[in-house]
Amino acid sequence: MSYYVVTGAAGFIGSNLVHALNQRGIDNIIAVDNLKKADKFKNLTDCEIADYLDKAEFLELIEEGDLDGVIEAVLHQGACSDTMETDGAYMMSNNYRYSWSLLDYCLDQGVPYLYASSASVYGGGGIFKEERRYEAPLNVYGYSKFLFDQIVRRRLVDAASPVTGFRYFNVYGPREQHKGRMASVAFHHFNQYRAEGKVKLFEGCDGYGNGEQSRDFVFVEDVVKVNLHFLDKGTSGIYNLGTGHAQPFNDVAVAAVNACRAAEGKPPLTLAEMVAQGLVEYVDFPEALKGKYQSFTQADLSNLRAAGYEGRFAGVGEGVAQYVQHLLQAP
Repeated sequence: MSYYVVTGAAGFIGSNLVHALNQRGIDNIIAVDNLKKADKFKNLTDCEIADYLDKAEFLELIEEGDLDGVIEAVLHQGACSDTMETDGAYMMSNNYRYSWSLLDYCLDQGVPYLYASSASVYGGGGIFKEERRYEAPLNVYGYSKFLFDQIVRRRLVDAASPVTGFRYFNVYGPREQHKGRMASVAFHHFNQYRAEGKVKLFEGCDGYGNGEQSRDFVFVEDVVKVNLHFLDKGTSGIYNLGTGHAQPFNDVAVAAVNACRAAEGKPPLTLAEMVAQGLVEYVDFPEALKGKYQSFTQADLSNLRAAGYEGRFAGVGEGVAQYVQHLLQAP
């Protein structure tokens, strides 16, 4: 039997991929992760897998050749995704060197390799196109992703098996609760509203008004669909994975609050009405984020579309409403 390997399998996007593979009838999955933060296991309790391996144990097995010839594909989602992490040595070892080891193995074995990159590689620039001239990460997390993308670009020239990287923009949706402060703003808005009766947003910065900083927010179900599409097609390359449409944080707050209000039998409100009623509150922009913050992101999907992906992406209103329904039903 051959196996699908999902790294970061107990994490946010990884567990959604495992679940989606299960929905295809695939359960010959080796789940790879680091359960030092043990609560992540909950993301896999409704999933079927063949085995679980710690990330260090998995790397040792492939380096010793114990899994040669039995891996169908590797979906590499494992990484330290904390953009505020200051331990650069750990970040580079975990995100860069580990990813390179898996790349070498997959190319040697002729195994498809799909991996998570990040929109953070673009830094504060206003053009989000998969070209070196637009890439200037603002933190070591972004640099770790950027540097690995450069390795992939060099290896793609003579790669005999598919290698596909996805530059995730702001992903939100089910199975992210373990991420704490690094969970999506949609998750935090939901919890703030339920706990305090209001949502907090940053005041304006970088020329943007209060809550008007804008990101490309992409629903995790759409992220999974893109991954599986490219797994099926075997198309190589590095692609942006967002909706192609930036929306302000205000939109996320309005969608979250109105979804909660709908569940309470209350009518929807406009942003102005929410601000007037104290349901949306603006707070000082953190000093620690100044100069390290992307006030605007918007994926250029030209290459993704040219590679054959024609699926639509949910906007914030649709995706956040669906997500809130999930959160309200969670035990």
